[in-house]
Amino acid sequence: MDGTIGAGGGADAEIRALSASLHGQRRHVLGILGGLDADALRRPVLPSGWSCLGLVRHLALDVERFWFRAVVAGDAVVIASLEGAEDAWQVGPEVPVAEVLDAYRREAGLADAVVAASAPDAPLAWWPRRLFGEPHLHTLRDVLLHVITETACHAGHLDAARELLDGRRWLVLP
Repeated sequence: MDGTIGAGGGADAEIRALSASLHGQRRHVLGILGGLDADALRRPVLPSGWSCLGLVRHLALDVERFWFRAVVAGDAVVIASLEGAEDAWQVGPEVPVAEVLDAYRREAGLADAVVAASAPDAPLAWWPRRLFGEPHLHTLRDVLLHVITETACHAGHLDAARELLDGRRWLVLP
């Protein structure tokens, strides 16, 4: 397989399209939170106890950082930091809101750099067998699709949380 998709297309065009989709989901995550104060961002809205801020921290550390920097790039420092890592969903009251939101933006930027530096069909650099058993994702393309799906799912969670917090809804058509 040479990585091309269709006449005149190519793996690069596919990766650009997938990246654009992921960027849209990232904008949704941050956009639905716009205007919420620190108390609302920290308030648990479901019985499981997660907050909007905890979900964003999860996306930064357990999604963007984990899948791109650890799995795709094989960053040894990131992989080593996974042992004994704290629960990303829990954000202490001493952690500034801006720090969590900035970390998400930063990890997204670092993930974009990994995507730009990676071949679409190259094998993944590392696989967390202890967590997931045998690999079920095999390439950058697979990871992008997985992260798009996970981010979109969590953006939907944030939509529901926002509506519960103050009634605001994201891009509702009449």
